[in-house]
Amino acid sequence: MIILFITSLVVKGAVWPSDTMEEGMTVGETVNKEMVVAPKRERKIFRPKRNVVKGVPSEIENDTKLKLAIDVLPKNYNFEIPKTIWRIQQAKSQHVALQFPEGLLLFATTIADIIESWTGAETTIMGDVTYGACCVDDFTARAIGADFMVHYGHSCLVPIDQTGSIPCLYVFVDIQFDTVHLIETIKSVFPSTVPLALVSIIQFVGSLQKMAQDLKSSGYTVLVPQCRPLSPGEVLGCTSPPIPKGYTIICLGDGRFHLESIMISNPEIPTYLYNPYSKVLSKENYDQPLMKKIRKDAIDKASKAKKWGLILGTLGRQGSTKVLENIQKQLMASGKDFIIVLLSEIFPAKLAAMSDVDAWVQVACPRLSIDWGASFPRPLLTPYEATVALKHAEWHSQNYPMDFYANESLGEWTPNHKPPCPCGLTRSTGCKGLRCQGAQNK
Repeated sequence: MIILFITSLVVKGAVWPSDTMEEGMTVGETVNKEMVVAPKRERKIFRPKRNVVKGVPSEIENDTKLKLAIDVLPKNYNFEIPKTIWRIQQAKSQHVALQFPEGLLLFATTIADIIESWTGAETTIMGDVTYGACCVDDFTARAIGADFMVHYGHSCLVPIDQTGSIPCLYVFVDIQFDTVHLIETIKSVFPSTVPLALVSIIQFVGSLQKMAQDLKSSGYTVLVPQCRPLSPGEVLGCTSPPIPKGYTIICLGDGRFHLESIMISNPEIPTYLYNPYSKVLSKENYDQPLMKKIRKDAIDKASKAKKWGLILGTLGRQGSTKVLENIQKQLMASGKDFIIVLLSEIFPAKLAAMSDVDAWVQVACPRLSIDWGASFPRPLLTPYEATVALKHAEWHSQNYPMDFYANESLGEWTPNHKPPCPCGLTRSTGCKGLRCQGAQNK
């Protein structure tokens, strides 16, 4: 197959007669016509090396001693050890940085020992707090001299082509659980006439599709929603997919942080939490009116502020300079005085020390403002709330937007926001993205 890319072309005397001939013209009369081929947009295409596509070599996958070493780890946790060893060997890495969330740190030293024994590379465990996928810390990994990084427990929110000069491997740590118990529990609680939407944290996403098929085969209507760029069914604490009316949400997880995200995003949808560890299915509630009242009061108070403070989060990749610049432009357009502060973690006492600031905007974690904003001495707004306070966006009193990392977010106060396609559709309603005819004709 031959692929020809044409960026710009003007051809004289070498055109297709059918394209240029007007009625009554002969072929010879077309030689002075010009054909201009419009330039096409260049597309970045990631093509992995062939040896990456083949998979883990059998000598690593079937290594008896390696299997014995892996047996020390929980059987239902997939840390992808053979794949990690192989990727490190392929990269010829000498120094590997390992980053874990708090819940997986107890396995860190064991995994580091295995990696060092089978690759010969030095390992460094990065012990700073890691709240989510936004905290991937390739900056620190490079600063300590690492030439390879493994991030555990979160999805690939920051693409591997954006982690600078250091290769980064994301290990989701898929956790197997008793899906039969959950399916039987669902059947005993919900009749097949109730449409279900299944969502979870990244560790359980691998089980959602199989469960959905099993339930569909039993006569249920099941949806595994997706909020791009997240995986189907995945929810983050700040990003959740919209659910159609009439559905009931079943969220898999062992806490309320991610659950509350999809509840805030879908306030009228009944929501249940299934804890795979305790095997308990519980009906959950969230005080939407109180949350919205607290946030609207903070917005109203901030709208009268004379001096603003902009906080750029420096915990991993939490802070987005793109979002920060957008807020800066809004403040300058409104004639507001402001300062910029860099913080890895944001505490009330820290901000109280800068008492001359009337209102704060934090470009780090939206949930910090939503969950804890009332604990701060001055209004602590999210980028969305700041945009509302500065009169550049409307307050959504019904559905508070939980779309911080969504490609189809409501506005430029989010890092992945993309303007609406000229076709008028979204990816979820039929737009083909780069292949969309409306985008190509723009």
